[in-house]
Amino acid sequence: MIQDEDWRRRPAFMPKAYSQDLRDRVIDAVGKDGMSCRAAARRFGVSDASAIKWVQRARRIGDRCCAGTGGHRPSKTRPERAWLLAIIDAEPDITLAALSIRLREERGVQADTGMLSRFFQSEGISFKKKRAALRAGPA
Repeated sequence: MIQDEDWRRRPAFMPKAYSQDLRDRVIDAVGKDGMSCRAAARRFGVSDASAIKWVQRARRIGDRCCAGTGGHRPSKTRPERAWLLAIIDAEPDITLAALSIRLREERGVQADTGMLSRFFQSEGISFKKKRAALRAGPA
């Protein structure tokens, strides 16, 4: 019998979002019927934490909808594009670490080397090490 080698890496179940109807029924059971959050969670088969969070959100901001997950975070480096490209033109041998420090000190933007690397890759700019710098001594 051939067994699947990846069975250890797969989760036992794949989580998914609950329906809005289920959220409304849990919130109504707590608000209108006077149930506790935990009792409503057991009644509708959801986790206690989910029921508590849904009810808290409904009470706090009056919103019964999903709070949302993830989303797009705007780039910190995109607004500094002209400045970054000018620095690279002026100092082509600057390191990403030095550029990160300079960006923080001169522009007030906190960007690590990975963020700068992704920015320059998207711009089609790559940094190549010089062959002469790689040698430890005379050839």
